[in-house]
Amino acid sequence: MNQSASTERAAPPAHRYRAFAIRAGLGVAVVAVLLWRYDARPIIRILSRERPAYFAAVVVLYVAGQAMCAYRWQLLAALLKVHGHYREFLAYTFVGMFTNLFVPGLLGGDAARSVYLGRRHGRMGEAIASVVADRAVGLIGLFWLAAFSAIFLNFAPIPSSVITPTIAVGAIAFVGFLAAPLVARMIHLMPRPVRRAGGIVAPYLHHPAALIPATALSIILQVTLALGQYILAAGLGLTAPLSLFILCVPIANVFASLPLTLNGLGIRESAYLLLFGMAGMRKEDAIALGLLWFATTMVGGLTGAIAFVTTPAPVEAEGNLLGGDG
Repeated sequence: MNQSASTERAAPPAHRYRAFAIRAGLGVAVVAVLLWRYDARPIIRILSRERPAYFAAVVVLYVAGQAMCAYRWQLLAALLKVHGHYREFLAYTFVGMFTNLFVPGLLGGDAARSVYLGRRHGRMGEAIASVVADRAVGLIGLFWLAAFSAIFLNFAPIPSSVITPTIAVGAIAFVGFLAAPLVARMIHLMPRPVRRAGGIVAPYLHHPAALIPATALSIILQVTLALGQYILAAGLGLTAPLSLFILCVPIANVFASLPLTLNGLGIRESAYLLLFGMAGMRKEDAIALGLLWFATTMVGGLTGAIAFVTTPAPVEAEGNLLGGDG
């Protein structure tokens, strides 16, 4: 296939650039308000205290978490009979991570992963379904851990106005997980386009128990992210128990997962301000911690440049690109 023609078809429309600019601008605006409200000077001084070795260790931990995500994706793709070496899923995961930094649109990295895997195996429909499942399983693990932490680790204590919705979201995610086979049996009643898409993800819906290993990896990943931010806080000289981070970070990530700003910028800092502030952390420290974590994800994302440069561009394989073997 002509590479330039493929690139033109993959180019996002103008409205995605506008959406990207709006999300990035909103995140910067929220951070600017926080810095103005709580004075940027002490926050900058706090950031300057971060020990480089601690920051570097957390970047490594973040990158290791992405390697775990690649394995989770491999497990989910295998359920749809899309098999490949782990190094393949690892490379595509890092390509997606790097793409997320620069491509306008909410799902730039996910789209890249789908295209690379789908064209590599000639199974575009299944590749898209595996990426959607990977995203969904990640959110399920996040919601479950947040709810568990809200129930059993609320030593701060954080008020019920925050805890109750967190537990409710986790409960809804659990009920939805259990009801997946019922949803699968209703696919034939849906409109034709939805029915076709539902048919691709049906293996996930019919057998939710098969998703448990991937969901467990999602929970481990979220604990790893909390550990990373605990280390960042230690690098700043802050003293707080790890249990507080396992409680607050997943709840903050629930809010940061909303597609409102770039990588949750501004939303995460606001959530930290609220959650860690309720636990007694100074507001300036909470904002600095959120900004440090955003910097960690950006630096970690840049490591994907190696995979982006060295991984061959996807070429359409022979076969049915939309539906696999069927």
